[in-house]
Amino acid sequence: MQQRFLGLTAAVAALGMTMTLSGCGSSSASGDVTLKLVAADYDVAGGQSSKKYWADLAAAFESKNPGIKIDVQIESWNDVDRKVAGMVKAGKAPDIAQIGAYADYAAADKLYSADQLLSVPVQSNFLAPLVDAGEQRHVQYGLPFVASTRLLFFNKKLFKAAGIKEDPKTWDDLKDDAVRLKANTDAKYPFALPLGPEEAQAETMMWLLSGGDGYIDPVGKYAIDSAQNISTFTWLKENLVEKKLTGPVAPSKLNRKEAFAAFTRGEVGMLNGHPSLMQAAEKAGVQVGQVALPGRNGKANSAMGVADWIMGFKQNGHRVEVGKFLDFVFSDKNVLDFAGQNALLPATVTASEAMEKDPEHLELRKFLHELPTSVLPPVGKTSWASVSENIKGNIGKAVEPGGDPATVLGRIGRAATAAENAE
Repeated sequence: MQQRFLGLTAAVAALGMTMTLSGCGSSSASGDVTLKLVAADYDVAGGQSSKKYWADLAAAFESKNPGIKIDVQIESWNDVDRKVAGMVKAGKAPDIAQIGAYADYAAADKLYSADQLLSVPVQSNFLAPLVDAGEQRHVQYGLPFVASTRLLFFNKKLFKAAGIKEDPKTWDDLKDDAVRLKANTDAKYPFALPLGPEEAQAETMMWLLSGGDGYIDPVGKYAIDSAQNISTFTWLKENLVEKKLTGPVAPSKLNRKEAFAAFTRGEVGMLNGHPSLMQAAEKAGVQVGQVALPGRNGKANSAMGVADWIMGFKQNGHRVEVGKFLDFVFSDKNVLDFAGQNALLPATVTASEAMEKDPEHLELRKFLHELPTSVLPPVGKTSWASVSENIKGNIGKAVEPGGDPATVLGRIGRAATAAENAE
């Protein structure tokens, strides 16, 4: 799949084609145009790196495009989606938003599609799984801004103390290693399993994929309570939770933030993590090992991918200007600058290849290798927001004492199907 995208990009470049796809004409506006951009703040340390990135990028774009100005507004991840939603509801949509979800706006016909905005080389350069996730009814509206995948992290020091010499490759390895960590080290969490309400939908998806299934079936319908998924949570409950290998906090109460913080303190033997955690742990002096997520009998077929989105709103009629700016945003230099400074992955083929070759980003290569075959949550469904909240609030009950995975997954699955039918 990735090779197909590379071929198209190369062919277009060879022909020197820089025109946009059919349907892209002139903007309805004339003269100077100011584009309103609202973007999320990725600086976890509370610094100014995101503000500086967008300010520098806007200045560079404006110098090459007289007559187009970029008005940048940076908001925290706690607020950005809500603030954009409020702007749209008030009839004051930004021209461009870089936020966490696009589906509701696409369903309401408030967004330009990718082929209305981007030049052929840019549109053809996105990684295939991210294109699929950005589509609604087979039309791409969500432009993947930055991505990440998940790997299994382990504390090398604790593994050595426990006498574990080989990386875990299967679920049985995970269980056996967790037993050894509990018996031979001071690890508070032999395996940290954050199924609390902060981001339980992501931890759940990682396990469903490693168990051979996922949230949706081959035709794109929810299948949360499939036999394989129930089997996956039954294994978790019986082999990790009931064996008291998941630490002092019940998985249903453990949030990702607390699990990650415990890992950086050296208290966790193993957990599923993303690139930013690796960076934070190494700064704290934790030696981090990384392997692809183990499956039932070997490496999982797919890792979970995650993407944040950028999109162009129709309301102000600045389609051409928005398209020019987004073409600039997705140049390799700009993509690599942002991904590199935030320990995240590029959403484009050519920038991913460049990052993989750069020794400065050696620690991200394993994540890069997983991204082209990763599976993303069903973010193109307008029902996903409510389904995701249901998973966050209830999936932890499946592994609680007295909890029944079939019952819990069944309730979530029936609610998901009902929400899907109401789309």
